Amino acid sequence: MKDIHASDIEFPDPGLANKDGLLAAGGNLHVGTLLKAYSSGIFPWYEKNSPILWWSPDPRMVLFPDELKVSKSLKQKIHSGRYECRFDTRFKEVITKCAEIPRKGQHGTWITKEMIEAYVQLYNTGYAHSVETFFENKLVGGLYGVSLGGSFFGESMFQTKPDASKLALYHLVNRLTSWSFDLIDAQVPTKHLASLGAREISRKKFLSLLKESLKKNTRKGRWTVLK
Repeated sequence: MKDIHASDIEFPDPGLANKDGLLAAGGNLHVGTLLKAYSSGIFPWYEKNSPILWWSPDPRMVLFPDELKVSKSLKQKIHSGRYECRFDTRFKEVITKCAEIPRKGQHGTWITKEMIEAYVQLYNTGYAHSVETFFENKLVGGLYGVSLGGSFFGESMFQTKPDASKLALYHLVNRLTSWSFDLIDAQVPTKHLASLGAREISRKKFLSLLKESLKKNTRKGRWTVLK
């Protein structure tokens, strides 16, 4: 039986990426390929009917857990007792919502059916995780990503109620801080992420931090219960 953690794919040196961060095209989204990509500072991002595209941008957007900015309004929601955040209970629903939610200035989605299937497989093998925000027991926001070593690679978030995705991020940061995680990879810069405390660092620095972070043990499996 083939080891799902193995991959025959060999990625180019991230330093060879073009000015937009595009590094390579083709390959597959097998568990082993994705794990090799993330551990090399590379991630997939492409549209339907396009070959799989692999990216390693410079600069890189990163959120260090101790730099999260929490607004007054978000603090009020955190302490209101009206919201509940859970881990790893609705992964497929979260990634599907991320694919379906309308986004300003964006037509369609990069989270294709193939991507959903691939990340559900990562979730089933214990590497991908979701954080879900509930209001009156209804899923109203969340995020998902991949965890390796002391790094969390954020992929996407959604919300159908104001600040619901920020609540998920807040609880994720708290969890990662308690586990001494080093960073949350936010991949590419956006004003929204910057408002939450994420900042740009060079690809060289990111790869250096990632190399050290990957020396830590990976917290595989469901994060439903704090370990």
